[in-house]
Amino acid sequence: MEDRQFRNAMGKFATGVNVIAAEVDGEVYGMTANAFMSVSLDPKLIVISIGNHAKMLERIRQSGKFSVNVLSCEQQEESMRFAGQKKFEDKFDFGRLGDTPVVEGALCQLSCEVYNEHTEGDHVLFIGKVNDLVLEEGDPLIFNCGKYRKLEAIEEAVK
Repeated sequence: MEDRQFRNAMGKFATGVNVIAAEVDGEVYGMTANAFMSVSLDPKLIVISIGNHAKMLERIRQSGKFSVNVLSCEQQEESMRFAGQKKFEDKFDFGRLGDTPVVEGALCQLSCEVYNEHTEGDHVLFIGKVNDLVLEEGDPLIFNCGKYRKLEAIEEAVK
């Protein structure tokens, strides 16, 4: 199968949109990602997937910690900024959750330390141990078939 065909197939799976953030030598970096999921409740572990050629890969390795920020449907601009889809002149102001940089206004901010790392194909899977979190109310930003979307509830059928 062709790479494009595989990407299109994977794009059929709707995902939330996250910004991964890490700090190295006082400089904060962010990257938009949708490859994220929970792994374990005890201990509290999540996984993110970072491409072998992404700059964020070495930044997470150097830092040893990162945050996962689940974006709200009002934060498409933040997603585009960290995906490199849109250029911005101004510097992005990150908030803090303990000693980890986070995206203010995100529906969920997870502060993680690298628990383990696995290279699989052309990506590295970072297992993160969640040390702290903040939750906000709102609807998530969704990505599906190459487009940003909003979550919409389906009315339950009357029986």
